Amino acid sequence: MHASERPAVETDVLGPPYTVETIVLAPDAEGAVEANLVRLGAAARTRRAVLHLHGFCDYFFHTELAEWWAARGYDFYALDLRKYGRSLREHHTPGYVEDMAEYFEELDEAWRRVTDRDGHDHVVLSAHSTGGLTAALWADSRRPRVAGMVLNSPWVDLHGPFWLRLGSGVVKQLGSYRPRREIPRNVLGLYGRSLHRAHGGEWDYDLAWKPLESWPIYAGWLRAVRRGHAQLHAGLDVGCPVLVLTSGATARPTEMEETVHTHDIVLDVAQIRRWSTSLGQHVTVVAVPGARHDVMLSRPEPRARVYELLGRWHDAWVSGSAGPATAGTASGDDEGVTSDPRRSRQHE
Repeated sequence: MHASERPAVETDVLGPPYTVETIVLAPDAEGAVEANLVRLGAAARTRRAVLHLHGFCDYFFHTELAEWWAARGYDFYALDLRKYGRSLREHHTPGYVEDMAEYFEELDEAWRRVTDRDGHDHVVLSAHSTGGLTAALWADSRRPRVAGMVLNSPWVDLHGPFWLRLGSGVVKQLGSYRPRREIPRNVLGLYGRSLHRAHGGEWDYDLAWKPLESWPIYAGWLRAVRRGHAQLHAGLDVGCPVLVLTSGATARPTEMEETVHTHDIVLDVAQIRRWSTSLGQHVTVVAVPGARHDVMLSRPEPRARVYELLGRWHDAWVSGSAGPATAGTASGDDEGVTSDPRRSRQHE
């Protein structure tokens, strides 16, 4: 049985021509749960579409990304997952799940609406950060017919020192018997300040849905993420060409400085490069010098480079016919894919 579907499609908070529809999901331990599907239609009728997923402490507001795809003949859909953005309610713990597969319910339903209901048979999956992990796990599990996948700085491993990753077993145990135990962390808010217009950035978005100080994280949620990482490390097969976009380098600033704007200060770029070939048999990894964690929210020059690379990859592997796929990575300006038989990695 499909999730409940409200017939009404309303104007989105972004304003026309963006629309939104609510997907009512099965209740969980906190009560009523929903997801929200935002849409921007292409100028002409099309059977092509993009389905986009946001990251942690995030929601869809990337109108530039949507309009880039619409200009290329794609209907653009973005899914605010349960307990995020448009889908967040007062009784929810923001972003909280205890299994990444919980998101499969809204992904299944969004996919049904994009394909079966709306008639799209050429669909690209797009995702950022934690959404990249979710999208990859869902595609590996469900094996939908995906034309291509674009992952913007996907979260593929726990960043930080090696000893912290060795503590994953403790996290898993704590997440089992005390899932609501908050995990201490120090969030300086530098990344958010680099983005938001009110703090010197370029972008305007709702700070109630994407606060500068982020949200608390809990043992049950982190356990779910680490289990997802282990699945990815063992090897997935998303069944389509994948483009992974990252910043050129990682930095760990402690105050507002230039590296905040020109590096990934959220995740470890080296980890993303290391694990990206575990996504499937055809993976292209491109590092963009000067890009932020969300490469689509970088300063104008590296952002223009991001869209140039995305367009070249799309034209080579998604828009037209392509030859047999092989696994490998590319970096810098080289968009070729080097042959490297995919290796199956063991769980941590």
